[in-house]
Amino acid sequence: MKKTIIAIFALFCTLSGAVAQKSGKKSPNIIYILSDDLNWGDTGPFGQKLIRTPNIDRLAREGMKFTQAYAGNAVCAPSRSCLMQGKHPGHARVRDNGYKAYRESLRPGDFTVAHLLQNAGYKTGLFGKWGLSVNNQPGLPNDMGFDEFYGYLNQQHAHTYYPEFLYHNKEKVYFPGNQEHYKLENYSKPSPYDADGKVHPLGMKDPSQAKYSFDVYAEKSLEFVKKNKDAPFFLYLAYTLPHGQLIVPELGEYKDKDWPIQHKEWAAMVTRMDTEVGKLLALLKELGLDENTVILFSSDNGNPSGYEKRYVTDKKTPSISQFFNLSSPTRGGKGNTYDGAFHVPALARWTKHIAPGQVSDHVWAFWDFLPTAAEIAGVTPPSDIDGISFLPTLLGKKDQKQHEFLYWEFDQDQALRYGKWYVHKSNGGEIELYDLVADPQQSKNQSQLHPDIIKRATEIFKKEHTPSDVWPSPGEQPEAFEKRLKKGNIHARESNVSLY
Repeated sequence: MKKTIIAIFALFCTLSGAVAQKSGKKSPNIIYILSDDLNWGDTGPFGQKLIRTPNIDRLAREGMKFTQAYAGNAVCAPSRSCLMQGKHPGHARVRDNGYKAYRESLRPGDFTVAHLLQNAGYKTGLFGKWGLSVNNQPGLPNDMGFDEFYGYLNQQHAHTYYPEFLYHNKEKVYFPGNQEHYKLENYSKPSPYDADGKVHPLGMKDPSQAKYSFDVYAEKSLEFVKKNKDAPFFLYLAYTLPHGQLIVPELGEYKDKDWPIQHKEWAAMVTRMDTEVGKLLALLKELGLDENTVILFSSDNGNPSGYEKRYVTDKKTPSISQFFNLSSPTRGGKGNTYDGAFHVPALARWTKHIAPGQVSDHVWAFWDFLPTAAEIAGVTPPSDIDGISFLPTLLGKKDQKQHEFLYWEFDQDQALRYGKWYVHKSNGGEIELYDLVADPQQSKNQSQLHPDIIKRATEIFKKEHTPSDVWPSPGEQPEAFEKRLKKGNIHARESNVSLY
């Protein structure tokens, strides 16, 4: 039944897109740039002083900076599931990176923003990291609405920037020049840099033959734009930078800085990503696509703090987060459930449509992208999503609809952004209430002072969670979860956490 409904909806999108394009005007291209583990303060628009990001600065200067944008979740895979599905974490398919070494996949019948735009006549491309299936699961990008995919499926695979192979659609493309760097004993250790600031990756005899994965799929993404310049396209740039392991082909302008090596690597990775953003902007201009292309930019989760486990024990130098002053203005970070875990830097640029130099405090989250893309493309989104289009905000219109709340769940915790309030409930714990304006560090629990808000939050927590057959529900004990699975005749999944 669900597949039939989706098929009917797909036909409706196709017809709507055809009608929209009969007007003779090409639908706007849509690009979403998703950086991996980018901190709040890694770029110029959000206060960075030591790392150069001139092209990302340009996105802000020529477009809109968001101060109240939120990721889908606190770690990689579930955040991307929300972005693709237009659903919050209580409804999205993937709700964590894994459970007991099992990675969940999108499944047949799941509908993505790529499906929506593909049905509307768009060419769709994903370059970078998918994170929503491994190679023997049904949620492969080409089965989830993408015409072309080049990159990583599994986030663990993406921990090495000199991999044995990447995927082009469903085929592996091997890089023999990377030799044995892809092995854990090599990529998990710091690689040396020479006097010119160029890296010599461990496990390689001849670095000149090496292929840095980010460079490879970034180049392929530009080829996608060139190939599809005459059709509307959706380009999902799921960059892996600057997620660890820390390594970069060359330290560039940071080579001679009097900084610890990990600080040089981090800065060089962020700037390398920025350089690719610049190449994309230049190509759009060259092809005459600049004014008909919407670009959105964000990070996939809040405050990873520029971590790198192999350097954590170095107590003689400040952490990457401390050195670059990266953290967001609110408490919380990657892997937990306070506001900073979800609060991310975000930008939008659409020449001659978004007025330049704007700063918006509109509150939105990743599940708002699908309906926004639908409105840009001139089609109707599915009715079972949680998102609200923020196109009116982009265009400076007054009729922007607002969320009553944003809802998250992660690791059996639940959380809400509710106006100025942040509501937090740890697994099996009591509800906490914080005033984000007066208390951004969420240090003063005001739950006893506002029983009306606690009552409403309790209702939302109950209503917005749909039980999963992969992850325990908030407050559900392991024994109860196992009993529920057994009752549903759902057997234990085999480990696939390292299946690429």
